[in-house]
Amino acid sequence: MQDLIKQIVEMDRQAREITDAAQREKVSSEKEVAGKREQIRNDYLERARKRIVLNEPSERAAAETEWNEKKKKIVELSSKLDDLYAKNGDTWVNAIVARVLGE
Repeated sequence: MQDLIKQIVEMDRQAREITDAAQREKVSSEKEVAGKREQIRNDYLERARKRIVLNEPSERAAAETEWNEKKKKIVELSSKLDDLYAKNGDTWVNAIVARVLGE
């Protein structure tokens, strides 16, 4: 009977050691996963920053080109409006005045 109790106590001690070891392993694995996740995140951000630096000149040039094209179109439209006003301005003013006065 005494040997049986010793065996039960020994088995309980071993089970606790196994459980404690598993718990320590779990905590260690969680820390490792958290560290890896942070490392992956930092690596990704670093690569993204490098891509931004590499792409900035071409993106800036493309934006500048697009801006110049739009600016050119605005100048052309403004010129057309000025020409239209020069040709039809008096007619438009007279028509507006006539409508306002009800003539």
